[in-house]
Amino acid sequence: MNSLLAFGMPGGTELIIILVVVLLLFGAKKIPELAKGLGTGIKEFKKATTNINDEIQHAMDEPVKTNSGSKESPQKTASTEESKDDASPKA
Repeated sequence: MNSLLAFGMPGGTELIIILVVVLLLFGAKKIPELAKGLGTGIKEFKKATTNINDEIQHAMDEPVKTNSGSKESPQKTASTEESKDDASPKA
């Protein structure tokens, strides 16, 4: 890990060398197409993360729905069933 920190950020000469190598590999006509595709990909990624964050925030803001229409709570139902089992004759 310390060896990575020793290199630091590339300077002006290193950036020029990198740009020349990219130009030689891809050609002058392909570089704008690659940049456009990269920009489109980044925009779609940001849109997707924004949508996910909005859905999570909406789910957190939504009140918890309860079964207000039922007469008994689930805990009472479970205890009632247990007492019925205990009261039944065992063979």
